[in-house]
Amino acid sequence: MSQNKDYKVSRSDAPLGQTPSGKQKAQGPSRQSVWKMFDRIAHRYDLLNHLLSLNRDKFWRKKVASYLPNGDKLAILDLATGTGDQLIALADSGRVERGLGLDLSEKMLDFGRTKIDRLKLGDRLTLNIGDAESIPCKDESFDAVTISFGIRNVNDVLNALSEMRRVLKPGGRALILEFSLPSSRVMRSLHLFYLRHLLPHLGRMISGDDQAYRYLNQTIETFPYGVSFCSLMTQVGFVEASFIPLTFGVVSIYIGEA
Repeated sequence: MSQNKDYKVSRSDAPLGQTPSGKQKAQGPSRQSVWKMFDRIAHRYDLLNHLLSLNRDKFWRKKVASYLPNGDKLAILDLATGTGDQLIALADSGRVERGLGLDLSEKMLDFGRTKIDRLKLGDRLTLNIGDAESIPCKDESFDAVTISFGIRNVNDVLNALSEMRRVLKPGGRALILEFSLPSSRVMRSLHLFYLRHLLPHLGRMISGDDQAYRYLNQTIETFPYGVSFCSLMTQVGFVEASFIPLTFGVVSIYIGEA
């Protein structure tokens, strides 16, 4: 797969037999109370993101911001916002009038609020406790809804995607940044070796948490990506879904048109 090619799936291409009201349970480790794990590693979360991605996470988040829909006074919702890095990257585009970040981890949000205050973005950005599977916002409230490295962590993927679709304005856009697996056999083998053998040890050494980074590798390997994930988006009502692999396909940006 070329890193720059945009792969698209329309609603008519979605697999039959699975309705938006059905459940698409995340495979692999349990996602129950996963926010407690993020509370434990909140103090090292940003450092680990930068180190374990060789700082590529900053580029990936900026790339997501480059796909915001047209407009200069956008209302944005960022789900599983964590410490707010994606929301801040969106605000840095200069096109966000108001942004709301939701997460279930209060400790992650505390670090995010500190960053937002330091950057003097408090007049535009707000962080609150909130669940991606039950978004506490009215229908058609936002021009764009984003979630970066969080859709993997929900219990019911279809439900979360349906909620994203619900709160988008007509013509709005969902932007999802998530880990994926490279299509190249060589790159895939190297990446899997890193995920299985290096990442858990590095994560444990820096965060002091043995579970968190084993959970990360297990969820990456079992979560749908590429066309399979786009099909889930069209099942819940997105008119079209596309994905753009980045960095040899270790992450992908998914774009859903409301």
